Amino acid sequence: MMIVKLYFLVFAVAFCSASLSEPWKGYRSEKEKEPKWKNSVIDYVKGSIWPKPQVYNATKIIYSLIPSEFSFASIGETSDVLTEALSRYKSLVFQDPNEKLKAGLQQITKLSVKVEEKYAPQSIRSDESYTLVVEAPASLLTAKSVWGALRGLETFSQVVHQDEMGFYLANGSSISDYPRFQHRGFMIDTSRHYLDMSAILKFIEALSYNKFNVLHWHIVDTQSFPFVSESFPELSGQGAFNNKTHIYTKENVSTVIEYGRMHGVRVIPEFDTPGHTLSWGSIKDLKFGPFNPTLDSTYTFLKTFFSEIAQRFPDQYLHLGGDEVNEDCCLLKIVAAHSKSYIIWQDVIDNEVKVLPDTVVNIWKTGWKKEMGKVTSKGLRAILSSCWYLNRIHFGDDWTPFYTCDPTNFTGSTEQKKLVLGGTGCMWGEYVDGTNLLPRT
Repeated sequence: MMIVKLYFLVFAVAFCSASLSEPWKGYRSEKEKEPKWKNSVIDYVKGSIWPKPQVYNATKIIYSLIPSEFSFASIGETSDVLTEALSRYKSLVFQDPNEKLKAGLQQITKLSVKVEEKYAPQSIRSDESYTLVVEAPASLLTAKSVWGALRGLETFSQVVHQDEMGFYLANGSSISDYPRFQHRGFMIDTSRHYLDMSAILKFIEALSYNKFNVLHWHIVDTQSFPFVSESFPELSGQGAFNNKTHIYTKENVSTVIEYGRMHGVRVIPEFDTPGHTLSWGSIKDLKFGPFNPTLDSTYTFLKTFFSEIAQRFPDQYLHLGGDEVNEDCCLLKIVAAHSKSYIIWQDVIDNEVKVLPDTVVNIWKTGWKKEMGKVTSKGLRAILSSCWYLNRIHFGDDWTPFYTCDPTNFTGSTEQKKLVLGGTGCMWGEYVDGTNLLPRT
């Protein structure tokens, strides 16, 4: 299991790295490239923290731990998310039952976790900051919210490591951390290739290991409609690749959302409309690809369908797509009527469609710096994806651009750059299915 988790930790891209710290921004002098944190006595290959925290101070003391003598203790506000996380991280920290204490080292026997605020559902405004003091005999993790505690637990699980002899060790340290960006997302595509539930849940685990906080679920598209709608069962009945095996039932969707909640990952679904809708053809007179905006029946259908979506997905945001079609966006007011906010691809803005003030624009095309300036100059919030289309395969040294792209690196005022919520990496599914989703990502 240790190998599995380390494998997942390679998963993070530049956006996540930049989300919690910014040690290297573009190309700087050698002196400027020096990290802001102090080196620990142990090589960063073992006991290193990913992404790098905002503040890291090493005490240069190494501690030892024994699985059977170590415990997590909640000393503040608690919740089902925290209770489950403490149990989960006990298994993640100690994946090998080595009960030997390394001679000459002080022993850590406890990590006390203090959450200051009562549980509140995760949102884009959630406080994910935490402080972690690693010392003996008891270490201390403090966070305002349970969502910050999850990030701190992940950091602790990385600090604790095994040496060549199998002894559990931890670098003494004082860590203060918070995310640079509110939105640290990753998109999966379950329309072009169906993804089994186990693959989606493993993906959520990988997100949590790297402190991502959003799963952007591109659930349907022109190729297939695997989402089972209770209001319109014919959508998946006729639109899924296989309406018995390649679908996501109400129970499946609830499982993904709940698994995400337990791992601090919000689930934002995308129903790409009105253009990518050939798989919606079971709805009479809808004129799929794009919808027919001249028929009252179109709006009747959309109101009913998105009423169901708003109830099924509890997050404040829905992604409505809107790319690659030159039609006015007929969905925005319908979605807003259900007290939901929405994210759209940049095409809607490029086509000069009038949008609501709280619109979030997802930028995906080349020339993103100019686009980011344009979108934020309108007072709209933005999410960048252009730099992180990871489904594209290149030869040679192809990973460096992922790490040198900064969502705020565009010409604009300080106020404009405050409108940048973060970024979303994208793994489109033309050539990706459950067999290579995680390895390629």
